[in-house]
Amino acid sequence: MSSAVLQHEPQPIVACTVSRDVQIFDLLIEDMEAALGEQWGDLSFDDAIPFLAQPDAASLKFLTIAMDHEDEDRLALITEIIAGAKAKNIKVILITEDVSPAALHNLLREGGDEFVPYPLPENELARAIERVLTPAETMSVAPTDGDAPRKKSGGGKNGVIMPVHGMSGGIGATTMAVNLAWELATLEKVEAQKVCLLDFDFQFGTTSTYLDLPRRENIVELLGDTESMDSESFLHALTPYEDKLHVLTAPFDMIPLDLVGPEDIQRIIDLAASHFDYVVIDMPSTMVEWSQTVLDAAHVYFGVIELDMRSAQNTLRMKRALQAEDLPFDKIRFVLNRAPGFTDLNGKARIKRLADSLGISIEVLLPDGGKPVAQNADHGLPLGAGLPKNALRKEIAKLAKSVHEVGASEAVQG
Repeated sequence: MSSAVLQHEPQPIVACTVSRDVQIFDLLIEDMEAALGEQWGDLSFDDAIPFLAQPDAASLKFLTIAMDHEDEDRLALITEIIAGAKAKNIKVILITEDVSPAALHNLLREGGDEFVPYPLPENELARAIERVLTPAETMSVAPTDGDAPRKKSGGGKNGVIMPVHGMSGGIGATTMAVNLAWELATLEKVEAQKVCLLDFDFQFGTTSTYLDLPRRENIVELLGDTESMDSESFLHALTPYEDKLHVLTAPFDMIPLDLVGPEDIQRIIDLAASHFDYVVIDMPSTMVEWSQTVLDAAHVYFGVIELDMRSAQNTLRMKRALQAEDLPFDKIRFVLNRAPGFTDLNGKARIKRLADSLGISIEVLLPDGGKPVAQNADHGLPLGAGLPKNALRKEIAKLAKSVHEVGASEAVQG
């Protein structure tokens, strides 16, 4: 392993790891050596900014910033490192272990180009390196004979992608997705963030019901021909709610889930991310061909579970399926809906046993909002409008605030 500061290499160094101690991330060392041989070095957080100012940094193409939960108190310094890298057109790959969604969102908003969970899934670092080093104009899927190239996104934004996936039916995933999107859209009163809600449950999606929105017939046409889709046609297919939230509802009629493929889903996500600050995706509970596309694109992927056997068994099935294909299961942040109250000591023990038995970390607890939540959804209102004091609404609002804390802190400072 080379040192970017102390040793001179026959070939220029093209990448550096930046961490508290790279030895903590031994798998990262192996993957860097496999991808780059001796053309990389490692830096501490304190050494990174001074090194970026040296002539030796001119050959750098990317940094891999590795951190765990102990490094969250150094977010300001890590953000400064990212800013220094971006100023020199150096790409940034974030390698994180047990880092909170709010902290990860902070770093992605500040300029992180890719995120890979640690321990590293097999070959995932190599794929991330390939993605960040591929020019943006060539990132579209290669067309087949007779196909037109995929249109580039033209919105100028780089929105945060947040899918919400229920591990079983009736678990409250759509309730979370709709209300998370609404809370993000209404969090800032002066300079509100632009938020898009995509209903990818093309057969039984109910975001339109939860917000009392019409299902547009042109959505099937859009889904059936994404190759000719541009910004105008995409935005025209969205239905605004209170002029604050834009929703791609499920189609008017039930359609086969295989009507769209991975390339279609990628085009929709790319366009949404280019026009909105946040893109919340309500996923079907069924795993389909394009589920991997959404997982790969996600910055934070929420898996909604309950404290029951259905959730446990389905979570294990999903875990086995993703790990068998070397897909990043660790990217999923689990949310326990209808969680026991904080005074329920037996409930706390059950949550711990569930997490331990599944080998997961349950990071968000949402309380049971009771029957009023379902009644409010039938009236087509987000909780913030219909039940602002409901316990479930308060916790989703807290989650939205934590995800949005970067923008919130900037608003306070301004």
